[in-house]
Amino acid sequence: MSPIQSEIEESLATAEPQVEVLLAEVVSDGTLRIYIDHPDGVTLALCERVSALLTDLRERYALEVSSPGSERPLTKPTHFRRFVGRRARVRTREPRPVPSAEEQARRAKSFTGELVGATDSEITLAADGGVVAIPYSEIRRSNLVEE
Repeated sequence: MSPIQSEIEESLATAEPQVEVLLAEVVSDGTLRIYIDHPDGVTLALCERVSALLTDLRERYALEVSSPGSERPLTKPTHFRRFVGRRARVRTREPRPVPSAEEQARRAKSFTGELVGATDSEITLAADGGVVAIPYSEIRRSNLVEE
């Protein structure tokens, strides 16, 4: 998790304890994009409340606070565990061997398939050609994909 995401979670912990910060990322042009979730769903009013609570960040960035949508980001072991059985795309920091035996010489940085497992240290994805285990430390970005 990024330091800025930790900062946001700490800021919201007391005022909005049920808000889960799924992903916080600085994108081009100084915009801070924050994806949130809530047990009762994400409304415009909730996004506005979260934005108002992040005054110090609004001074440094243009904020975008939104719901995760159908291609929800997966950033924590609990996210991956919750969505075992769903299709996900996982992009790694460095190329990894493709799971297919006939293509062992090929390496890739993106894998799409069914999320079949998630432990405290890695995820297991049934990608095209076979099953691949990817440690969380090697995941650059991941999200659910439409089925």
